[in-house]
Amino acid sequence: MCAANAAYRGRSVTLIDHANMAGKKIIMSGGGRCNFTNMDASPKHFLSQNPHFVISALKRYGPSHFVELMDRHGLEYVEKAPGQLFCQKSAKDLLSILLTECEWAGVNISLNTKVDKVTDLGESKEVVTNQGTFVCESLVIATGGLSIPSKGATGFGYQIAEQFGLEVLPTRAGLVPVTLQPDLKAKFEPLAGVSCDVSVTANKTSFTEPMLFTHRGLSGPAILQISNHWQPGDELKIDLYPAESIYSLLVEAREQNPKSQIDKVLSQLLPKRLASMLIEDHKWQGVLAEYGNQTFEEIAEILHNWVIKPNGTEGYRTAEVTLGGVDTNYVSSKTFEAKDVKGLFFIGEVLDVTGWLGGYNFQWAWASGYCAAQYV
Repeated sequence: MCAANAAYRGRSVTLIDHANMAGKKIIMSGGGRCNFTNMDASPKHFLSQNPHFVISALKRYGPSHFVELMDRHGLEYVEKAPGQLFCQKSAKDLLSILLTECEWAGVNISLNTKVDKVTDLGESKEVVTNQGTFVCESLVIATGGLSIPSKGATGFGYQIAEQFGLEVLPTRAGLVPVTLQPDLKAKFEPLAGVSCDVSVTANKTSFTEPMLFTHRGLSGPAILQISNHWQPGDELKIDLYPAESIYSLLVEAREQNPKSQIDKVLSQLLPKRLASMLIEDHKWQGVLAEYGNQTFEEIAEILHNWVIKPNGTEGYRTAEVTLGGVDTNYVSSKTFEAKDVKGLFFIGEVLDVTGWLGGYNFQWAWASGYCAAQYV
């Protein structure tokens, strides 16, 4: 994004990538269909120690600007959930558009190129690689975070920032499944593949989305979202039926059909395998008429306030993003140039900016890339 827009300004641009092909993370994202933006993207959807940093770029290059670019190239896309746009066929279609833009603008793309050393020459930067030495007026670091090392993610961007005196805030895996303590893991392993809509809360932040039981713990959009706010040692509070009051539903069911079995009523509210496990654990048996309001309140409390303490997360191996990164206080929110290092720019996920799940991180990549390109 940055390379194409800078080249359209008449700049001579070389894009260096240590991978053997461009855009590996684009191709694998969104189940291979790439959730490339969210029409609702706004500053509130991003985490950063400096929450105001994203405002300028998102105003100057919003979701509609990127959609317009896709429309010009005839990309077919679908809105899977409100605001979330995915490629209709394949993420390769979107990558092809970006590479076409680079080709049209005259960008030189150098793949399989490993950077060995970066030196500040004052008015320029020298970049020594296994494919030769480059000297440039502007050096843009767009290396992403530590997530999914199998696709080539490294801490290179953080190393460059520290080399030039910028502070790097502590990093950790974000938008990532959580793992469970061994006893809970063994208990819930039979539920692997079960999904249900929940509301999950950690540190005064809640998300209402689907949750998925896995062989290792918990995943699904609700868990990925809350993982950005959860800290090791924290509990997660999970409402297993956020749609309505279970207490009210049980009272109503008892009034309408007092001879109904309570396990059958609960099995209609929750996925059957999950309901069976909870029913067996708490010995919820017999007809509704045998249950008083206080017991219904106790049942509702258990199901609306299921509390677990995760063992940890699956880490960078499966994380979609990296929390933390280059401290934005050292970088201009207008130009993305390091405030104290002329000609050095940082864009995208390498910065301490992390979006919610749902296309926000890609929108940050497009916005920061476009804005930096106007000044390199």
